Amino acid sequence: MPNDNRSNTAAPPEEPRARISLPGRLGKSLLTEYSYWLSFVLLLIIAWSTNPYFFRWNNISSLFVQSATTTGLIALGMTMVICAGMIDISVGAQVAIVSGLCIAVLNETHSIWLALLFCLGAGIVIGTVNGLLVAKGRMPAMIATLSMMSVCRSLINHIGQGGPFNVPDRADFDLFRMVAAGTVKIGPYKIPYPMILFILVSLLFGLIMQRTKLGKHVYAVGSNAVSARLAGVNVDFIRVMVFSITGLLCGFTSWLYASRVMAVASASAGMQFEMDAIAAVAIGGTSMSGGRGKVIGTFLGVLMFKIINNILVAANVPTFLNGAVSGAIIVVAVLLQNVQGRKK
Repeated sequence: MPNDNRSNTAAPPEEPRARISLPGRLGKSLLTEYSYWLSFVLLLIIAWSTNPYFFRWNNISSLFVQSATTTGLIALGMTMVICAGMIDISVGAQVAIVSGLCIAVLNETHSIWLALLFCLGAGIVIGTVNGLLVAKGRMPAMIATLSMMSVCRSLINHIGQGGPFNVPDRADFDLFRMVAAGTVKIGPYKIPYPMILFILVSLLFGLIMQRTKLGKHVYAVGSNAVSARLAGVNVDFIRVMVFSITGLLCGFTSWLYASRVMAVASASAGMQFEMDAIAAVAIGGTSMSGGRGKVIGTFLGVLMFKIINNILVAANVPTFLNGAVSGAIIVVAVLLQNVQGRKK
């Protein structure tokens, strides 16, 4: 009988593996991937508790108009820039110079469409210059856009001599006023034009980021630019493109903003727009290090930021503290993202 050299010692039993139940996994997914929805619902409850008239249609539509004519569209472009691993702090200054010159063009031509074409063209030019400085000039995005911010602020103050650009109070400019003040009546509701534009542009950008090659390349560049270049992605083109698109949205916002205020103050127009846009992107769940984010999160983030402002107004908090609120929101959002990243 052959020798059996195998040990007679029995193998220790395997330790049972920890299992996460389906409800546990679902709850964790909701908290990490859809936290902006939970935050949005919570803010709605808080806003309603502080203002019982919050859900009236006039207040809701006003919320959308404020969003669309200030930082709503800009935040969509900022989402692309941040997802690509960069940042643009010149957007407020872009709105200041383009909206001021928009009124100057309008006063000369009396055409809202020529004013719109000017705004879109000027926005694309400024954004493209930012992109070229980053992509071809190899400048950090922070430095390139900081320089552009200084240039735009200085130029608009020089051109306007620190004063306002005014649209004359005449009947031939009523069509321009209706760009931001006009409404479409659907049943008992009057839907403002800026509200419709904000929703449509958000849907368009959501499709671009989730369903097109451009969107996939933006995420790839933000995740790892070196790997993206080795995979055949034209990284420089993507970087120029996201800044150009952001400039385009700044130009469109300038047109809406000028229509809403009808008097652009060269010294203060667009102030804090960049902080508000970044804050909206951050609380919407976009990773500030790039490579991850959703347009729907930014859309809700813009609304959340305006709701927070409404809550502060209802609580009689001075408007001078809005900048502090923006900074605090960005800090808290980034800290939460870091905590989630460490857990993953």
